[in-house]
Amino acid sequence: MMNDKRGRDGKRFDKKDKAPSGGKRVGQFILGEKTAGRKFGKPKPTTNTSKPANHKPKPKRTPPAPAAATSWEHVAPWYDHLVGDEGSDYHRHVLLPATLRLLAPKSTDRILDLCCGQGVLCRALAERAGSVVGVDVSPSLIAAARERTSAANVRFDVADARRLAVPDGEAFDAAACVMALHDVDDLAGLSRSLAAALKPGGRAVVVIMHPCFRVPRQSSWGWDDDRKTQYRRTDRYLTPMNIPIATHPGSAPDEHTRFFHRPLSAVLTALGDAGLATAACEELTGHRQSEPGPRARAENRARQEIPIFLAIGVVKLP
Repeated sequence: MMNDKRGRDGKRFDKKDKAPSGGKRVGQFILGEKTAGRKFGKPKPTTNTSKPANHKPKPKRTPPAPAAATSWEHVAPWYDHLVGDEGSDYHRHVLLPATLRLLAPKSTDRILDLCCGQGVLCRALAERAGSVVGVDVSPSLIAAARERTSAANVRFDVADARRLAVPDGEAFDAAACVMALHDVDDLAGLSRSLAAALKPGGRAVVVIMHPCFRVPRQSSWGWDDDRKTQYRRTDRYLTPMNIPIATHPGSAPDEHTRFFHRPLSAVLTALGDAGLATAACEELTGHRQSEPGPRARAENRARQEIPIFLAIGVVKLP
């Protein structure tokens, strides 16, 4: 049976503008724009301040819960080792070829890799684009990306993909976000960042686990012995879910990353609301083959019929 819990790499887990007031510039980006609050003393009453008998006090507002911690900083050494210089086998055989095919980089393009991790896509883009910028919220992954990347036309910055603003005149021709959208809690914020980074008419590619067939803990392979068929079972789909994924189930069961499942409609709507129109879509199947055996043929057929990943090509509307 094939397991469906996969991370950014698709590997199994086993089971010259000034920053706005209060903003912080990181590299070429402006992050975390804030407005300073002020406290004012209450004016002394000049009239009767007694409350009417039917007065009802306003209910106190409950502050919003803090956003989930979605950085992969705590698993950066493991992830960097897992992906390496050229990527996992899923990167090399499925994810990178599909991203490059849909993105169609040109030698004059400035390209942004949003949530770049340790830079595996940036290195693949280096010889195909004019310049590449990779951003990730994890300082350790950015440090690994810089260490692993020698191309002079690639730069890496630490930045939060949920709150990214690109100064005027520095927008990108193209962008990509590969196997990271479901690692981020704020889908709308990431979608807005992606749109804000692009020039009007700019293009982007988003690659995710296929939300219809790959829901950690809620989807799995099954075997129909009567029909000698391997099938895919999905128990939950429409409900958004925040799912913990153990990175080292045996040695460190308490170490997790988060997987934010959303139905396909939520993903496409968030991209559309940000001003990104869907222009292309590819459903990507796996490349692996089963060892010879009584179920091998059915397993291989299932792999070619039921996709693992979904690649979405979008264009920024004028």
